[in-house]
Amino acid sequence: MADQRVAVITGSGRGIGKGIAERLAKDGYAVVIADLDPGTSEATAQELVSKGFKAVSVAGDVSKKADHEKFVQKAVDEFGRLDTYINNAGIAQIKLLQDETPEDIEKIFSINVYGDLYGIQAAAEQFRKQDDGEHIRKIINASSIAGHIAFDLLGAYSATKFAVRGLTQAAAKELGRDHITVNAYCPGIVGTAMWDLIDDKMVELNGGEKGQYLKQYAQSITLGRVETPEDVANYVSYLASTGSDYMTGQAVQIDGGIQFI
Repeated sequence: MADQRVAVITGSGRGIGKGIAERLAKDGYAVVIADLDPGTSEATAQELVSKGFKAVSVAGDVSKKADHEKFVQKAVDEFGRLDTYINNAGIAQIKLLQDETPEDIEKIFSINVYGDLYGIQAAAEQFRKQDDGEHIRKIINASSIAGHIAFDLLGAYSATKFAVRGLTQAAAKELGRDHITVNAYCPGIVGTAMWDLIDDKMVELNGGEKGQYLKQYAQSITLGRVETPEDVANYVSYLASTGSDYMTGQAVQIDGGIQFI
């Protein structure tokens, strides 16, 4: 086994994914910045390289199985191996359930659920090819606090994040014999473009002013502030470290104290 640890992070051109990539790079990982937008992924990779870290970019669509295989191959071609695969990419939809169209449902499930499954498959296939002995390899999935308790107007999104928890548990049971752990992280209200979108859609549906709903929901946070990508990344850093080698099948809420379950 090589000393250099290598991670693929999907949706890591910006937001939470970028925060995770930056933290893992600081932890000593070589990182593959995988994102739908090639310009964003390349800019983030170059930013990390300019700081002395090892990083490369690759563009692709997480709803396509072949693109996950491409992400893995990029890691192997550039750095010789894979140690950690992070299914971070995802989207939200703000709609009443009765207004969801077949196209809406297909889109959000293809990205948030199928995308994670394809990532699990691609990572596990590569891990089995590597002669790593009993070295623990990691698959880490993005769920949400909405994967523990569903939110109105986020019904389809909540359903996908419940599904991610199910995939995480099942994969942990199936892959444990191969020295592969599978865990999930469940962020709360993170100050990123996704929450800007949620806030805008809430205004569109319910009226009010921009920023109103982010502020309203943030009042439920025990620690009194909106979450940052760095807050999420700190926990993912633990999941990607040897310190979590005996942990698998878990989906922990990292939300500043919104839900206590």
